[in-house]
Amino acid sequence: MIIDYTKVKHIYIVCGKTDMRRGIDGLAGIITDQYDLDVYSDALFLFCGGRLDRFKALYWDGDGFILLYKRFENGKLRWPRKHSEVKKLTEQ
Repeated sequence: MIIDYTKVKHIYIVCGKTDMRRGIDGLAGIITDQYDLDVYSDALFLFCGGRLDRFKALYWDGDGFILLYKRFENGKLRWPRKHSEVKKLTEQ
């Protein structure tokens, strides 16, 4: 299964620290309960925990969720820490 994430309509960064032990249901719950966004839309949601060397991505591909996990061997992310918001990335 190959997905071209460059063609995803919306990409959201969930700011703040997310409990990285959460799975698909827990992350989808954050999107729907805390931010009132449609987790089934053509959107990729990005989450980061306290350690800035890893992140998770959640995507609905039409018949199920895809959960991606990335850990950097070198370097760290610069992640927005204000937990009360979601930032929408748009093409610039």
